[in-house]
This record gives sequence, C-alpha cells and structure tokens, in this order.
Amino acid sequence: MGVSVTQLLIILLIVIVLFGTKRLKNLGADLGGAIKGFKAAVKEGSEDNKTIADKEGETLEGEVTSKEKDKA
Repeated sequence: MGVSVTQLLIILLIVIVLFGTKRLKNLGADLGGAIKGFKAAVKEGSEDNKTIADKEGETLEGEVTSKEKDKA
C-alpha cells in the first residue's frame, strides 16, 4: 500500500494553497541553513576533540594504543 503520484500531487497542491510559495521557499532556506550549521558544528567538535587529545598525549575514546595492545 504505497502513495501514488496522484496522491502526492494533491498533497503538494494543498500545502501550496495553505502556506504559499514564498513561505515554503523561506522554510526550505531556513532548513538548509540549519542543516549546514549542524554539520559545521559536528565537524568542528570532532576536530576540537582530536586537537585536545593530541596536545595532552591521550587517545580518543575507542582508540587503542600500543601499550594497551601489549596488556591485552
């Protein structure tokens, strides 16, 4: 039981009538900006963790050092 193309077009038409094209365009732009910002924050956080671990001589969570391999 899937959604047919005709049903999708009807839903799209209803959404356009309710919200208008200008409001939908703004919504899409806002959503795209939010996703881009989230990706940048995740990347920055990952780089920060790696930099901190390198400075302190520690490993990141889940990494195994040669000393830990010898103990195992």
